[in-house]
Amino acid sequence: IGLSGLITPSLEEMVHVAKEMKRQGYTVPLLIGGATTSARHTAVKIAPHYVEPVVHVKDASLSVPAVESLIDPDSKQNFVAKVRLEQDRDRQAYAGRQERALVSYTEALKRRFQTDWSTVDIPPPAFLGLKVIEDMDLNVLRKYIDWSPFFMTWELKGKYPRIFEDELVGEEAKKIYADANSLLDRIIREKLLIARGVYGFWPASAEGDDIVVSGGQESGVRSQESGNAAELTSLTFPMLRQQWEREGQKDFRSLADYIAPADSGRQDYVGAFAVTAGIGCDELARQFEAEHDDYLSIMTKAVADRLAEAFAEYLHHLVRTEVWSYEGKNALDSEALIAEKYRGIRPAFGYPACPDHIPKGTLWTLLDAEKNTGIKLTESYAMWPAASVSGLYFAHPQARYFAVDRLTKDQVENYAARSGLTLAEAERWLAPNLGYDT
Repeated sequence: IGLSGLITPSLEEMVHVAKEMKRQGYTVPLLIGGATTSARHTAVKIAPHYVEPVVHVKDASLSVPAVESLIDPDSKQNFVAKVRLEQDRDRQAYAGRQERALVSYTEALKRRFQTDWSTVDIPPPAFLGLKVIEDMDLNVLRKYIDWSPFFMTWELKGKYPRIFEDELVGEEAKKIYADANSLLDRIIREKLLIARGVYGFWPASAEGDDIVVSGGQESGVRSQESGNAAELTSLTFPMLRQQWEREGQKDFRSLADYIAPADSGRQDYVGAFAVTAGIGCDELARQFEAEHDDYLSIMTKAVADRLAEAFAEYLHHLVRTEVWSYEGKNALDSEALIAEKYRGIRPAFGYPACPDHIPKGTLWTLLDAEKNTGIKLTESYAMWPAASVSGLYFAHPQARYFAVDRLTKDQVENYAARSGLTLAEAERWLAPNLGYDT
């Protein structure tokens, strides 16, 4: 049986599947793979719950030799012994990592990232509320594509465009790059994919580790339950704070630190966005599958993903240079943009700075994202179409990306209370980040 995880909530679901397989007396091996998984997570969190072999498979192509080793009586014993030895090492390494210093939540709050709010630059955005982009020009987005992750889809390692000079993978990289651009030409010419987006800005303030977004008519914050007819006074995004004390660390950051507190005397703002380039992607991929062209089916999804990320990059550039206008229009070249050498950040829920996916539901309310873009949220808060990107905009001059990493129980209890969750619910959603055993 093979399990594949797309976003972090699937990790805990895999643990549940392993427990159920043991409870129901299964004897078949369990393969674990997907974007969010790792050999260490498999060893620490999943394998201990099932008596039969549990094998992490890095990508789909490697599942074939793994299964061959598991069904061949001559090779199974040695293969399983090797896997279990490596998993024992991973569990020991993880146990050592768990012993690293985590400060208490109270201490982390005392040593939070500090800003002199009396002097920091807080420019107002050009408008408050929402703007919808119905049909984004794919020719424009094409200029913002970062091709390096595209090659990783095909297990070709190297940075674009230097990868073309690589002795081992250069020629193959040139081929799939040419195929991708040929397909992209067709997609643009025949309008096979549609890109839509929504973004906006609202007055905001920090209250502890919460970011409170002000409502009202001008802000466009509306109630989903009432069919978007009633206005809300505010929406709250609960944030998490770093607690792992690394060598040389001076402060413990939360995204709430980048927004002026309510008692600072300064009016601050937060932005939000959701974009997709995946409208039509499933239909096109299925068309290629029906023609028995799996290569172009996979290529379609890879190109759509690149366009969605390019849409996010384009929109952030527009926000920084024109709408929020805290950066010059030609301040950075394309390499500098890809390297994120600009002011401001656009963190996404489910990623290291804000690892919980649940606030994505609040983001969808704020943006009225399903109505404005067609992007739906699944029950585990994955975006559909998959070629979609969403997040928040922060303009703080010193804002940077960081990883929350592991959490102590006192912060998880606090976060659960602020989020309206039980402790068990919060622990389930934050399972990959827990610094303690439940």
